[in-house]
Amino acid sequence: MPNIVPPPEWAPHKAVWIGFPSHPELWEDDLEPAREEVAAFARAVHAEGEGEQVILVAADDEAARAAVRVAGDVAEVVVQPFGDIWLRDTGPILTGDGTARAFRFNGWGGKYDLPGDDDIGLRLADTIDVAVERCDWVLEGGAIDGDGTGRVVTTRQCLLNHNRNPDLSQDEIAARLKADLGFGEIVWLGDGLLNDHTDGHVDNLARFVAPGVVAIPQATENDPNWLVYSQAADAAAAAGLDVTRIPSPGRVLRDDEVIPASYMNFYIGNAAVVVPLYGAPNDDAAVAAIQALFPTRAVTGLRADAILTGGGSFHCISQQIPA
Repeated sequence: MPNIVPPPEWAPHKAVWIGFPSHPELWEDDLEPAREEVAAFARAVHAEGEGEQVILVAADDEAARAAVRVAGDVAEVVVQPFGDIWLRDTGPILTGDGTARAFRFNGWGGKYDLPGDDDIGLRLADTIDVAVERCDWVLEGGAIDGDGTGRVVTTRQCLLNHNRNPDLSQDEIAARLKADLGFGEIVWLGDGLLNDHTDGHVDNLARFVAPGVVAIPQATENDPNWLVYSQAADAAAAAGLDVTRIPSPGRVLRDDEVIPASYMNFYIGNAAVVVPLYGAPNDDAAVAAIQALFPTRAVTGLRADAILTGGGSFHCISQQIPA
C-alpha cells in the first residue's frame, strides 16, 4: 500500500509556491511593504540558487508584473486567481506517494469568503501535473504539522471548531486524517494564540523540527499567550514528544491590539530556514535558537510586519512541493 503521509517540511523540496499580495483593497497602505517582505522571503528561500525553485503566485496580471519587479529573477511568476495569499491553508497538500489532496475551504469558519480560495488548491495541483483527490471536509494546511512518521500535531480549538465540520466528532476527524493523509497518531493541543483569526492554527504554536521533536514558544514577561504555551508544552510532553522551547516575541501590538505574532511561523527550505521577525526584544534570540535546531541550514530572520497585518506570516503564505 503506498505511503500517503506527507513528507516533513525538512525533506527535500522540488519547489515552493508563495502567495504574492495582489488585492489593494485588502492590503491598503500595507500592499507595497508586504510585497517587499514577500520578495525578501523568496530571495532567502531561493538562496542564490542553492535552495529551491520559488513560484510566486499572483492573482492577476497587475500583481504578476509587480512580482517580477520586486523579486527579479529569483522566482517564476504564475497567475492563478485567488482571494488572498494564504496558500498554506488553501493550496494542495502533497503526499508521500506523489499525489495531492485538496480539502474544502470555508474562509476560516466563514470569516473571509473570497472568490478563488475555494478551488486554488485544485488549480495549483493541476499546474504540476499530479493526481489530486478532493476531500469533502474542511481542513486548512496551517492547522496541522507532521513529522513524516505518521504523527501530526494540531489544536482542538481549530479542528474541532463548530465553524469547520460541525457534524464530525473528534474520532471522525481523526479517522479522516488517517484515511486522507495517513496520520495514525494525532497529538491534540488545546487553544492557539490570542486573536488568531484562524481559530488557533498550530503553525503559530507548535512545529515539528525533527521526528518526535516539537518546538513551542517560551513565554516572556507580560506575554498574552503564556498559558497557551505552557498548556501546549505540557500536552506535547504528555503525548511522548520531546519539547524544545523557543523564545516568544511576547506582547506585540498594532493599533493598541495584541496581534498573533509568532516565531513559529518559520518556513523550512532546502538551504534556509526563514523566521518572521517583528522588532521584538527576542528576535535575535529566536533566530539563534532555531539555528541550533537546523545546523545544516542557514537560518535567516526577516521582518514580516506588513504580512502580519493580513493575519499570518511566511509559513502561512507558502506551500512546498516535495522532491
